Amino acid sequence: QVQLVESGGGLVQAGSSLRLSCTASGRTFTTYIMGWFRQAPGKEREFVAVITRSGSSTYYADSVKGRSTISRDNAKNTVYLQMNSLKPEDTAVYYCAGDPDYAHYASRQVQDYAYWGQGTQVTVSS
Repeated sequence: QVQLVESGGGLVQAGSSLRLSCTASGRTFTTYIMGWFRQAPGKEREFVAVITRSGSSTYYADSVKGRSTISRDNAKNTVYLQMNSLKPEDTAVYYCAGDPDYAHYASRQVQDYAYWGQGTQVTVSS
């Protein structure tokens, strides 16, 4: 089992950048796909980005593609989400998630992730 703790959220102006971090406990981080999701008030949780176990492949939602970069440092048990050119519509609680099932390769589905962090708030003002 792994525990995930996010950090790095905050209140920023449109056009700014933020880097979210998610640190995992345990020794099996390299066996987990890691994803970022977000949930805005009154909306369902949605996929943002995912990175494969080795970090060799990344995938993004169209809404953040070109503005965000997901990366991982397996030596530090940490996954990052660098977000640039932030927009008010990026305002949400951001969650990192992990899953060890090899069948869930680069999954974009909430239900495919077994472990979730507590979330970090990102608020973008116009």
